[in-house]
Amino acid sequence: MSLSIRNRLPGTVTAVTGGTAMATVGVRLDGGQVVTAAITRESVEELGLAVGTPVRALVKSTEVSLATAAVEGVSIRNQLPGTVADVTAGAAMASVKVTVAGGELTAAITADAVSDLALAAGTPVVALIKSTEIALATV
Repeated sequence: MSLSIRNRLPGTVTAVTGGTAMATVGVRLDGGQVVTAAITRESVEELGLAVGTPVRALVKSTEVSLATAAVEGVSIRNQLPGTVADVTAGAAMASVKVTVAGGELTAAITADAVSDLALAAGTPVVALIKSTEIALATV
């Protein structure tokens, strides 16, 4: 299967916390960071997810936000530090490639945000991803 999702980070399941309809799944990415994915309980069962299962964390580029420092007091669970590798800006939108430990993320953000944050190659950033925006695929 081919996917348009650019962000595909390999990792291993470290925890599964089930609920009535939804579950949270902890994943240690190959770069060492830990992310949390909130997926349906049914998906956990269908994928056979358990501690030790190799997975890929999938995130659409439109679901990756960027900050110039870690953010406190926010419900976003996943904050991955990195460095801007490249910025491709158009009139309205921009594609920002961010190098993180163990891989690369792409964020689709507004050109105004790129300007306001003064993003350029080499800028340290933190990629913010809500747990509900991380899909998991087994490898």
